[in-house]
Amino acid sequence: MSTSGSPPRAGRLGTGHILFLIVAAAAPLSAMVGTVPLAFAFGNGAGVPAAFLFAGVTLLCFSVGYAVSARRTGGSGGFYAAVADGLGRPPAVATGFTALLAYNCATVGLTGALGYFTQLVLAAHGFTVSWQWCAAAGLVLTAALGYRDIAVSARVLALLILGEIGVLLALDAAILVRQGGAALPTASFTPDTAMGQGLGVSLMFAFVSFIGFESAALYGREAKDPRRSVPRATYAAAVLIAGFYALTSWLAVGAVGSDRLHQVASRQMGDLFFVLGDDFLGPVGSTGLQILLCTSLFAATLALHSAANRYAQVLAEDGLLPAALGATHPRHRSPHRASIAQTVLTTVVVAGFAVAGLDPYADLTTSMLGLGTLGIVALQALAALSVLGLKVRGAVPRGDWWRTCVAPLLGFAGLTASVWLVVGNFDMLTGSSSAVIGALPWALVIVAAAGFGHAAWLRAARPARYRLLGTRHLPAAAPEPVHVTPTTSGAVHEQSR
Repeated sequence: MSTSGSPPRAGRLGTGHILFLIVAAAAPLSAMVGTVPLAFAFGNGAGVPAAFLFAGVTLLCFSVGYAVSARRTGGSGGFYAAVADGLGRPPAVATGFTALLAYNCATVGLTGALGYFTQLVLAAHGFTVSWQWCAAAGLVLTAALGYRDIAVSARVLALLILGEIGVLLALDAAILVRQGGAALPTASFTPDTAMGQGLGVSLMFAFVSFIGFESAALYGREAKDPRRSVPRATYAAAVLIAGFYALTSWLAVGAVGSDRLHQVASRQMGDLFFVLGDDFLGPVGSTGLQILLCTSLFAATLALHSAANRYAQVLAEDGLLPAALGATHPRHRSPHRASIAQTVLTTVVVAGFAVAGLDPYADLTTSMLGLGTLGIVALQALAALSVLGLKVRGAVPRGDWWRTCVAPLLGFAGLTASVWLVVGNFDMLTGSSSAVIGALPWALVIVAAAGFGHAAWLRAARPARYRLLGTRHLPAAAPEPVHVTPTTSGAVHEQSR
């Protein structure tokens, strides 16, 4: 029988396992194929590598502050626990609901992309399979792995990540060997190019390419040493992803040519890296890129599915969702019921789009992934602000200004600018001028407002439950005592301090 109250068992995830989980969520190959050509075409062109470095430095600053929260919360609970610790319970409930929406939307969007691109790759090699069946196969595999021990998923993701990074490194090496020094044009980092027209668009695509790297703080209870492995994995992911994105996009600039980049990217769009693969690696390399794009999308789907499950489990444990979703499998130690619920939700949404005859990419992927991306970037900014809240409250050492004030402030500033850029360019991010899709960001506002409202209701109607929100992720903290006083009618009620 499954129960959320099963005795604790030592975690099985090390720093490397968590690193693979969060790099998979960022989907390096998918980001290169899907977002870099758009940044070349609509952003500052050859200055895109500098935009990736700027985003990486900003998110590294965010990671410094987020590590403070991760150590205080035991490396679990993600944004919900961090905001509860730094900003209080009402913002935490709003954060938890928003995170659940954002990660589920991102998972649904990636499922659509997996079905769409797998169909195209199979068709290119003579196999006719509908995108619905491709998406269904991906969902079945995701459900099977999501139900089991997270260490199994981590090992699968390690193999897939090594494959997609390996083929991109092979492309990088081939470009460097053929082009020599011309493969790394200094123009990409000159002020005129890096700060040129379209910088805001490039920064938007750069920031959204890191989505999921913050999810290390969801795996604390499954980690061997969460207070060390979670911060280390987050730092390593920020450095690895930023360096890899900057280098690969820089070599792509050199391969195409700075003067031709905008024109070529505008014409080839999503085919840009496949054309480069065919040119520098031959037909076999191009085919490898196509196949590994599909595995990259599957890896990202599985990683975000796992993250969404753990948010559902945490919220259920705190009474914000049905208690059954908080259950932990007695053998696999996974949030298996939350995984099943998330799979059912994804299936229903994807099936709804299919029955309506909507396009799996232009309608499903762009809208859901766009909304999920915006929500996660906004939550990253809020998590950075929560560290500043700890500083204001005096809950962190006074002398440690870099980790508890300066770095989080820099991260907050950069991420807030990213939120502004995504909202302002949401039609470009989603590729749709539809008024309905353009209004989707309001869903995040509505869900967050519902979270604040629910917290206010809990505070008035269920004060004992309200006081426990977020406290289970603070091992050193004890819940506030309940003072019981008689009412004028002789009944008793609970009062918080």
